[in-house]
Amino acid sequence: MRFCGVRVASRVGLLLLLSFLPQSTRASVPVAPALGPEVMIGEASDGYVGRLTVFPEHGPAGTLATVSGEGLPAEQEFQLVWRTVDGAWKVTASEYHGREYRAVAFEIAKVKTDQSGRLSAQFVVPEDFGFMHDIVLQQEARLVTQTGFSIDMAVEISPKSGPVGTPIAVEVRGIGWRPLVNSWDLLYDNRFTGWISSVTMHGSARFTIPATGGPGVHILEVLHGELTFPYRNMQQSPEPDRPRWAIPFTVTAGAPVLPPSAEQQAQKNLQVPPRQDELVVTPQFSGAGDPAVVHADGLAPGTSYQLNWARVVGNRMTGAGWQEASAVVAESRADDYGRAQFRFIVPDDLGGEHGLWIDTGSARKTGTYWITPTALPLDVSRGPVGTTFTVHLKGVGWTETANIYNLVYDNNAIGYACAFNSQGDIEIPIKATGALGWHFIDLYPGIYRGVETRPNNFRIPQLTYAQDHPGERLPAFHFAFEVTPTEPHAALSEWLRRLVRPSGGRAGRGGRVVGRWREAGGITVASLGAKRSRYRRSNGLTICGFSPKLGALSRNRALTSPIAVSTDHPDPQTSSRPTDRGRLSPPMRLARVKPTVPNRLPGPCGLQRQ
Repeated sequence: MRFCGVRVASRVGLLLLLSFLPQSTRASVPVAPALGPEVMIGEASDGYVGRLTVFPEHGPAGTLATVSGEGLPAEQEFQLVWRTVDGAWKVTASEYHGREYRAVAFEIAKVKTDQSGRLSAQFVVPEDFGFMHDIVLQQEARLVTQTGFSIDMAVEISPKSGPVGTPIAVEVRGIGWRPLVNSWDLLYDNRFTGWISSVTMHGSARFTIPATGGPGVHILEVLHGELTFPYRNMQQSPEPDRPRWAIPFTVTAGAPVLPPSAEQQAQKNLQVPPRQDELVVTPQFSGAGDPAVVHADGLAPGTSYQLNWARVVGNRMTGAGWQEASAVVAESRADDYGRAQFRFIVPDDLGGEHGLWIDTGSARKTGTYWITPTALPLDVSRGPVGTTFTVHLKGVGWTETANIYNLVYDNNAIGYACAFNSQGDIEIPIKATGALGWHFIDLYPGIYRGVETRPNNFRIPQLTYAQDHPGERLPAFHFAFEVTPTEPHAALSEWLRRLVRPSGGRAGRGGRVVGRWREAGGITVASLGAKRSRYRRSNGLTICGFSPKLGALSRNRALTSPIAVSTDHPDPQTSSRPTDRGRLSPPMRLARVKPTVPNRLPGPCGLQRQ
């Protein structure tokens, strides 16, 4: 038997006879090493007898607590009992109906009063749901007296620093199960990241997020949020003493820690393997597009059979709803022993359970296959701000607990995507944003909808999906995108570097103009002093001359003022790129321009066409 992650020994091994010490005696008191077996929940009869206290009255899991009693029947044996609950998700094959908690009690120790009716015992507070728990003294089914101990919540992160992308392990203990203490949210730099649950984990939660943002200190906050999002003015709420945390993490310089490839993130096991009936499938589960083999026996020798694949088609958003359908995925002829093998490629279909069946004429032989969600690599993994890239998932499910994935960009939840209507296929176009460098995209499972109203955790990332997701066990997916300098600027900067040679020096390879260049805001600005210079224009890229003295530039006029680069079309996929010889192709031509404000660059180049 296990409770709160602790393996419970035999009942005999857990019996603890405590010393008959008066309350004032300071001698050592035996300590119960762990909670014992589950016991019946006692009920009060004819009122309470005696008095029970505990010290301290609150603390985190692992606190050494001392229970003292007085005014009790002398020289009698009692059970010292810890009361708590067991949590479970209420789900059907396709629907979510909330969560439920069942009251349970576990023996702390056997205790016996002394001649004056006193007792004392010590025990280690278990890792359990947070906040108030009853500590009960009972004889069989009779509750004699009781006291209370409140488990304090605790939040820790590890490590406390590291380069961008570092996995930050967040551990929360002592989450409550009652309203107002049972739903907690994580914020990263004031951005909502997701929801922390512990329904089936007895108040404990552990999950990992990537370190995001530039070098420096970033703040992780844990706040209560019963109605989807964090409740910010906790001090003015009906429960003003609920805790809150703000924990710093320092992003340091260094190579980024990038997530594994999409292939390596494929789900390796299921919580409950699909049932095996007359049809035996190898493997029992996989992603869409993988090969599979079905073995069948007891067939008529020499007879051909068709293997059928069952599926659900439709959606929840229209009146048409959904219906079950099937299609043939393989055919085979039984051998002389009545055995057949059916080889097929797993269809590009909804995730979850799919029925398999063969019609033998008089009956059906059936089996089951399970499609797990998988991810494809990003179609584009680097580019300037505004670059469009796509997250593409296959085999996403259709039940209320499996048909959405929640999108998080740099620890900021930005929406969800549904797979039902697209038969398990999800494509999410995303615009790259943020500073130069690496940005992290995470997709977490969640709960699409249900009848539950408090708490309301629908359509937001469930950060604790790996240990506590209702229904199916589902994977999360993680990607990284590198934001680079705007490509047209980078291309022309390289062209200008090759065009300009240092003043007083010899022109190097490709150098045609005497002058100097420098970087300004990601744009190469060059001061030119020679007459022979080339200007090129391609796909909206323009080299602009800027001088309060020159209203227009000609191809052969000497330049003594800076030039800059502007772009009309910043999409790198439609912009020219340097060739291996350092030139842009196709050729460009200079537009006639005039300055709008002398010696300033207020617009793309600070210039207007004449």
